[in-house]
Amino acid sequence: MTAGSLGSQGFAYRAVGAATLLALFVASLFVGVGELAIGSLADPEALRLIMISRLPRTLAALLAGSALAIAGLVMQTLARNRFVEPSTAGTAQSAALGILVVTLVWPNASLGWKAAGAAVTALAGTSVFLMLAHRLPPTQPFLVPLFGLVYGGVIGAAATFAAWHLDLLQYLEVWMTGEFSGILRGRYELLWVAGALVVLAWWTADRLTMLSLGRDVSIGLGLNYTGMLRLGLVIVSAITALTVVVVGTIPFVGLVAPNIVSRFAGENLRHTLPGVAGGGAALVLACDIIGRLIRFPYEVPVGTILGVVGAVLFLVLLLGRNSND
Repeated sequence: MTAGSLGSQGFAYRAVGAATLLALFVASLFVGVGELAIGSLADPEALRLIMISRLPRTLAALLAGSALAIAGLVMQTLARNRFVEPSTAGTAQSAALGILVVTLVWPNASLGWKAAGAAVTALAGTSVFLMLAHRLPPTQPFLVPLFGLVYGGVIGAAATFAAWHLDLLQYLEVWMTGEFSGILRGRYELLWVAGALVVLAWWTADRLTMLSLGRDVSIGLGLNYTGMLRLGLVIVSAITALTVVVVGTIPFVGLVAPNIVSRFAGENLRHTLPGVAGGGAALVLACDIIGRLIRFPYEVPVGTILGVVGAVLFLVLLLGRNSND
């Protein structure tokens, strides 16, 4: 296959992806209990509904999906394993534990302070995971995600036990189940910080790509290995904390989107980051729309929908990898 055909194929994939994301964005604005049509946009009440509820919800899904997908890609780079992401490696569970601690110590804390506390515990939890994961035999790549599931389960169980004793189980359930039904204008704006972290990841993409080559190789190429490792940890922890505190835990986005995009675009982060961000946003938007329609006029949380869809896609990717091997 010639370079020209590869370039035209890549352009076609990007065009289809952009059109799909745009279609999902528009559909999200008009799907809900309150009836809306494109022709009703001249109605002040319809416009008010869109600006207060539908548009913030759609933007929140877009920002959360793209940020979680990038967080998953960065975590896979740090762990040098394609089958880990924040919700399956203890990062999301550590963030929820941090929110629980902040709520206990400071019940009236703002979302910003809760996010800060969640980021600290997420950073600590992710650091411990990576430290232990790097000790596992590199010839057994499936041990890392299995260890991550057990590690995250232990942290989640500790958070549940503490919440049960403190009579905060209902609060913990909100943070552990991702949903957008409570998103309104003024309630999602912290996610723009996650969007800024996506830009930071793109800006450092070349150095993150070198980081994936391992400590010795990256240092030999002149990379500040320790500094980039810390920056990657901050990006993953902050994005996860922000999404958990605003919309709750959304699983599998950071696992599925990077793996699907990398099959078409390769492993270079500079090239794959836009596709991964768009794929994560499209996945979350699509699952949120399905959650609104599947039991209309009631809603199924997007975390529940993605738990099913993401698990199926993950198995498909896993079986596809095994068949290729």
